[in-house]
Amino acid sequence: MILTLSFGFVLVQLDVSIVNVAVARIGTALGTAMTGLQWIVDAYSVAFAALLMSGGALCDRLGARRVFLSGFVLFALASAACGAASGIASLIVARAVQGVAAAMLVPASLSLLAQACDDARDRARAIGIWTAAGAFAVAAGPIVGGVLVDTLGWRSIFLVNIPIAALAIALTRRQVPVVANPKDGPRLDFTGVVLAVIALFALMAAIIEAPVLGLRHPVLLVAAALAVVAAVAFIWVEARGGDAAMLPLRLFRRAAFSAALTVGLMVNLTMYGFLFVMALYFQHVAHLSPLWTGLAFLPVAALVGGANLLAGRLTSRFGARLPMLMGLVAGATGYVLLIGIDAQTPYTALLPGLCLVSCGPGLAVPAMTSAVLASVEQRRAGIASGALNTVRQAGGAAGVALFGALIHGDADALIGGLHIVFAIAAGLLVVAAVAAFFLGAMIPQCRQ
Repeated sequence: MILTLSFGFVLVQLDVSIVNVAVARIGTALGTAMTGLQWIVDAYSVAFAALLMSGGALCDRLGARRVFLSGFVLFALASAACGAASGIASLIVARAVQGVAAAMLVPASLSLLAQACDDARDRARAIGIWTAAGAFAVAAGPIVGGVLVDTLGWRSIFLVNIPIAALAIALTRRQVPVVANPKDGPRLDFTGVVLAVIALFALMAAIIEAPVLGLRHPVLLVAAALAVVAAVAFIWVEARGGDAAMLPLRLFRRAAFSAALTVGLMVNLTMYGFLFVMALYFQHVAHLSPLWTGLAFLPVAALVGGANLLAGRLTSRFGARLPMLMGLVAGATGYVLLIGIDAQTPYTALLPGLCLVSCGPGLAVPAMTSAVLASVEQRRAGIASGALNTVRQAGGAAGVALFGALIHGDADALIGGLHIVFAIAAGLLVVAAVAAFFLGAMIPQCRQ
């Protein structure tokens, strides 16, 4: 059943990275510049992030299995719309709908996993498998996308989701048992949802459009102000919401919860931004085809899944702090090694950095996921997993927006921007390592 539940995470994570190698072709086909390319990626991530916490609440109220199946159906329909898109606007809208479906799938799959594993050690191992499947999908996305784009065209990267979703629905109906719908689940926090959507979309719009419009442009200033106002209002609403809040703020008083969210934010911000800018580097600077760009990410695909499985074992034996620290230090070292690359840098010189950057999230993600689930009551597993993944996806969207904003221009500007990107990424992972060291020491629940 663990493999079946992993299908939801695989589908969601595959669409996070499979698009990266196709954005150059999509930009040419649909006639869009860098900002359009960033929105193709971020429309999905922002909708995913803004609605994840509601997805968790929906699982707790309606039943995770029902939400899981509904998410697959919606994802397949949205993928068909992406494949049929005739312009950049319709593609961005369809990508946002994919994000809505993803927000249903991830907390549902993790909630079902938590229900199936009562023992902490079993849960840690199961999460290692679940996370490995999703992380492998992220890493394999560029390879799969490169093959599909070069052979069948860019639309095929979306249409491939349809048979995957159909298989997942069939397996879920067969293997995942029906559980009585909970009667005391939290009500949906519609006000919180609206404010979260406004805050995230406005923030991403401000970051993405800044290089084009300029920091003093009225549209940019309005977007930034709207993001701040909506974020403050969201916090105020959630603080007064009590048990009905989409994100109960009291969860942040728990050291395990806070540590995991800090690590998750930094890991996804750096990794998603890294995949986006490196795909552009391989195609616009190294002049590789989408297929060879995908193959250039092969070390990422090969290492990240293995690191996830190792992290599950380390977490079950030593607790969450050790694998989190190991992963964050490895990732930061990898980014440092990549500082200074240029158009003449041979691929073999990139390999050490690529390998370390791959191993970092692979070790850290299962540990922080286990920490979150262990820090809350089982009936709050949907809310907790939704909160963790919300922060992670918001971080991923911010990474694409921020790192993409730093590489605007020709090939020389892209290379100079990459040096800044890698330095920022290394610094953020060091900050996350400090948080994991001090807060992770207060996670007794993960070592059982």
